[in-house]
Amino acid sequence: MQYKLFGNSGLRVSEVSLGTITFGTDWGWGADEKECRSMFDTYANAGGNFIDTANRYTEGSSERIVGDCIKSDRDHFVVATKYTFFDRKGDVNFSGNHRKNMMRSVHESLKRLNTEYIDVLWLHAWDFLTPVEEVMRGLDDLVRAGKVHYLGISDTPAWIVARANTIAELRGWTAFCGLQVEYSLLERTPERELIPMAKSLGMTVTPWGPLGAGVLTGKYLRGEKGRVSATSGQLSERSNRIASEVVASAGKMGVNPAQLALRWTMQQEFSSVPIVGSSNSKQLQDSLGALDVTIPDDIMKQLDETSRIDHGFPHEFLSMKDTRNVIYGGMLDRIVQDKV
Repeated sequence: MQYKLFGNSGLRVSEVSLGTITFGTDWGWGADEKECRSMFDTYANAGGNFIDTANRYTEGSSERIVGDCIKSDRDHFVVATKYTFFDRKGDVNFSGNHRKNMMRSVHESLKRLNTEYIDVLWLHAWDFLTPVEEVMRGLDDLVRAGKVHYLGISDTPAWIVARANTIAELRGWTAFCGLQVEYSLLERTPERELIPMAKSLGMTVTPWGPLGAGVLTGKYLRGEKGRVSATSGQLSERSNRIASEVVASAGKMGVNPAQLALRWTMQQEFSSVPIVGSSNSKQLQDSLGALDVTIPDDIMKQLDETSRIDHGFPHEFLSMKDTRNVIYGGMLDRIVQDKV
């Protein structure tokens, strides 16, 4: 296991994060506590230190199980949890990004995790109601109080994240240093705005769903069953084509498809720490084999081409030869772009 700096901070996190949405059986699927401990130990023994959970995962059981797993060596692990999603359905202030829910949710997470602090607090999803200033001031107060060490933001439009970090910088508040988004060979749309923004602001990207809900393992091509349905949008002619390419490329390399799909997210030209979730320790061990994989340039190129997306306006327009000619007066190739 190698380690990366978390965004533009000095925090060291392992190159793969352990996703714990499967910790607990409250939702009718997932792993019991014994199997969760086995998965945790498998990850920790591989050198992993970055644990991803959330207040909503398995009705709070995920946080409680994680808290039990880390209690013997709390300071070693980097524990990340989230707030936004409801803890009490039907109660208007028990969800959202606002300060009241933020403080209540963090307080409850600290109790379930049985810890005095959260290493990384993620805003789970943007609610489009709470002012950015209220969010950033509240999060900064949590950091100053020592209840939270670092901040991240998930599932939010790029323009909002950029505005939030700009406000934080101008006012001397704590900024987001991590960005969590769905990203895989099946879901590359974050490349349009979110990932370029993260690179520009020095944020680490932690992709969730790097295996495309299991589609990229090839199991649906084999006729196996799972939680993905034909009507979900994740099973389509395009997804089958990409999954088939992953399976074929993995065969050429002598690795399994899950390892190849996971490694693809790790081998990008930006700081990427994918979140790996599993149903059992054997499945997790197989996925962690991606740590020893390097995708050759020719296979990387083929995977990129098979899963290519249209980046839309203005990106496609700005990349056109005629557009670039009028922007640079035909002199772009004469301009040295080395950064000082």
